Amino acid sequence: MKDRPLSLTQDDLVDYDKAMERMTELVEARQRDERADTLWLLSHPSVYTVGRRTPLDHLPDPARGIPVVETGRGGQLTYHGPGQLVGYLIVKLAEGEGIVDYVREVELRLVEALAALGLPAERRDTPPGSELLTGVWTKETGRKIISIGMRQSRGVTSHGFALNVDGDLEPWHWAIPCGMPEVDMTSVSREVGGADMAGVKAAVARAFQAVRD
Repeated sequence: MKDRPLSLTQDDLVDYDKAMERMTELVEARQRDERADTLWLLSHPSVYTVGRRTPLDHLPDPARGIPVVETGRGGQLTYHGPGQLVGYLIVKLAEGEGIVDYVREVELRLVEALAALGLPAERRDTPPGSELLTGVWTKETGRKIISIGMRQSRGVTSHGFALNVDGDLEPWHWAIPCGMPEVDMTSVSREVGGADMAGVKAAVARAFQAVRD
């Protein structure tokens, strides 16, 4: 992978709607070349977000009490909640570079971050006619640990990834994530018996060559 240093921004728990407003501002500033490529690390209160292709029968029962929000990213349904590390990537693509190319790079950088945490992982190619296997999967148990959904507008990426660190995994069972009914979502804590959010943030930042200005 080529060097692509990013500016690092970090927050703790940010409401999803507020985060989307801020992300839009960051994207517009990058489109005007008023800021550097940016990795924004944060977490959200419990919320399901759905891409444009999400079938209605994949949504959770409203009785669960977790809001469902439509979003402009690619992919289908995903869950965000405390104990999950979300990374929004506001990056200007190189000439001739497409969003799919960059998503592959994101997968590989996250595999690198998990390896630094002692958790072997991999990206997967999607067989023809199958549901997209975008994301990162554990090698030993074959579970999905990172969801990725991105888009690009005027050459700048937005949205990003969600890495399960040590949060409650039960809400994943209340809906159909990523369009895959049989997927087994996991977390760093589940796989290695413990997880430190600060350590995970640091590993992810290193993998993306992200530093605070």
